[in-house]
This record gives sequence, structure tokens and C-alpha cells, in this order.
Amino acid sequence: MSDTALVVIDVQESFRHRPYWDTADLPRYLERQQALIDAATARGLPVIQVFHVEESGPFSKESGHVRTLEGLRIAPTRIVEKRRHSALVGSGLDVWLVQNGIRNLIISGIRTEQCCETTTRHASDLGFKVTYVAEATLTFPMTDAEGVTHTPADIRRHTAMVLKDRFARIASVEDALGADRLAA
Repeated sequence: MSDTALVVIDVQESFRHRPYWDTADLPRYLERQQALIDAATARGLPVIQVFHVEESGPFSKESGHVRTLEGLRIAPTRIVEKRRHSALVGSGLDVWLVQNGIRNLIISGIRTEQCCETTTRHASDLGFKVTYVAEATLTFPMTDAEGVTHTPADIRRHTAMVLKDRFARIASVEDALGADRLAA
């Protein structure tokens, strides 16, 4: 098995049932996420699919929405469920990665500045080398405490900026899977 894995975080139907759901960036995101999954699969890398699960609401198993977001094709090597922002807390994923000799992670999914960023920081703190693929993440407009609304593009740029060279190497989909550039 490769020492690198692709982690696809929270790409699930649950988000369609949240009040902030916005489809403006969805086509671009799905294309970039699919390209990353397809390239990782072609290279024989493990693809880890992470689902966020809560006790009630659209993220509960009972809702029927904890399933792959429509429009995405994925045949994961492993599926894990998480109940926290980091995919490495309480999911057993950290143990599985170590047991399988995986030291490099490629991070993608939903939401850019929440679960994807949190998992990236946590993985880096645990000693994993992380490649963060901002263009293969999705988020939604957000309004800050001063009333300024930030676009998903703003949020992706900001997230990439704060992660770059501290917690991860920032890469495009094409660069993330370059043979000599798998991780920082």
C-alpha cells in the first residue's frame, strides 16, 4: 500500500439540508473533487471517505442524508464516521493510517475552513505530511462579526494562506498527485 492517502471529508447530502447551502460553486467543486478522486484511484492510493454524523438533524443517520453527495463517484478504500471537526478525533482513522504506514495525506472535501482545515492542522500536529487541495474543497458565503460577507473564493484563499508552509503544502489537483510532490 502507498504511504499516501486521499482524504475526502464530509462530501455528503446532509449539506443540501442546511440553510447556508449554496450551489454557485458546486459544479466547479464537483469537477475538481472528482478529478482528484479519479487520479488518486488511478495511482492506486487509498481513498478515505469521511462522513460527519450527529445525533439529530440532517447529519444524523436517521435522516438518510449521510451518504455521498449526488454528482460524485467514489469507491472508497475505507469509510469512517466522525462526530468532531477533525476527521482524526474519535474516528479511528489516525490508528488505521499509522497501522497501514500512511504518512502523507491529501485533504479535500466540505467545508474548506472547518472540517478540512481542522483535519489539516490536526494531521500536521500529529506528524503527517499534508497536501491541502483548496480547489477540491467547498464552502459557502459567510458574514464576519463586522457584517462583511466573504465569498467562498475569499474563504478558500484565506484558508490556504493560513495553512501554507505551517501545516500543509498547498497544491492544485494536478500538482497534488505529482510523483515528486506528494507532500510538503
